Amino acid sequence: MSSTRPVPYGLPEHAPAPITTRVDDVALVFEGGGMRGTYTAALVQVLLEAGLFFPWVGGISAGCTNTVNMVSRDLWRTREAFVGLTTDPEAGGWGSFIRRRGYFNSDHIYRHTSAPGELFPFDWPTFKATSATVRIGSFRCDTGEEVYWGLDDMDELEDLLPRCQASSSMPVLMPTVHIDGAPYLDGALGSTGGFATDAAAADGYERMLVVMTRPVGYRKPAEKRPGAYRRLFRRRPAVAEAIINRPANYNRTLEGLEQGQREGSVYLYRPDRMPIVNGELRYDRVVSAYEAGLVQARRELPAIAEFLGV
Repeated sequence: MSSTRPVPYGLPEHAPAPITTRVDDVALVFEGGGMRGTYTAALVQVLLEAGLFFPWVGGISAGCTNTVNMVSRDLWRTREAFVGLTTDPEAGGWGSFIRRRGYFNSDHIYRHTSAPGELFPFDWPTFKATSATVRIGSFRCDTGEEVYWGLDDMDELEDLLPRCQASSSMPVLMPTVHIDGAPYLDGALGSTGGFATDAAAADGYERMLVVMTRPVGYRKPAEKRPGAYRRLFRRRPAVAEAIINRPANYNRTLEGLEQGQREGSVYLYRPDRMPIVNGELRYDRVVSAYEAGLVQARRELPAIAEFLGV
């Protein structure tokens, strides 16, 4: 699909991907991982091309980008939200970090690219009209709790955008986001270590398709600088402890998911190989990651369909 959009004023150039098959009882969960989400965005494209509709879709951090694009069923934006981002001079980099905008300029990315006429216009009417349950997770810095927002919390596009920004704001690298006066950072700081599987379970889902950005065998190493984080976040001790505890939380959640996979209640979609890191902003590497993701997604779709029972 072309990386250019020849439609004036940023208007949608096509209708949402049609729904031909409704999944009954499986939650679709997207892991975060910054630009590693490029690889798994390709799976979103393949699921949309297959006409699949999930009754529950949720994600954390970059996983929330894949979540909202899946729900709005926008094939063009699914790719461009990652690949096209690398061509935006305001997207970020170390210059942005030095200017205190964040390594990823989240205020620009999440609040100034999604409206009509902007770089990646979002189909809010389709998103808001969905019958699916939607969950976007973020970490509340003052209380140390994971907060999940749903459609009931969002009446307008302007309610969605800061919540996606908050979910995706990596500590140290990106600024804290305030919503209704409360401070938030990346949802991966929560008790699961980065998976919205607890929200899916709380909503009654026992079967899950979990889309990961780490390959088979990955385990998150222990944090080597706990003292540095405690000093850096001395005014937000819950953030420091969440960073320090994240590897153990992540690995514990992953072990539970792998047990669910063995028992047949979980399908773990994991990259054959992850060719980019979370901060990658070079176009050639990002587009290559997307193309590699398409190859795997198309190859694996029959196995996913079998798990879904469709």
